Amino acid sequence: MADDLTHQIADGAPEGGAKPSAIPQDELDRITDDLIQELKKVYDPEIPVDIYELGLIYKVDINDDRHVDVEMTLTAPACPVAGEMPGWVEDAARKVEGVKSAKATIVFDPPWDPSRMSDEARLALNML
Repeated sequence: MADDLTHQIADGAPEGGAKPSAIPQDELDRITDDLIQELKKVYDPEIPVDIYELGLIYKVDINDDRHVDVEMTLTAPACPVAGEMPGWVEDAARKVEGVKSAKATIVFDPPWDPSRMSDEARLALNML
């Protein structure tokens, strides 16, 4: 799961195969790596695993203006931090050098389920 997202972030081309990014590929790769590291610092307060490894990040797009759009979900629609978590994700993305702005949007399609978790998250939660 995480490898698919890494490829998606670093691809540089919007969905549908449009023209590649104006951001040089080596810089896009660095921004991608840094975004992942910052997203791994954001935790669901009820689960001792970061949101990236939990599989809560569905999509990350970086446009030519260095704006980052994040589509994410929650482990449950009634999550008590639903109103705060997008701000945490936006703050994390804006910490990355080269990112000028960020917007996180919560989506519930597809619904999150434990199969989206990385092996690292499963190990941390004794689910292997």
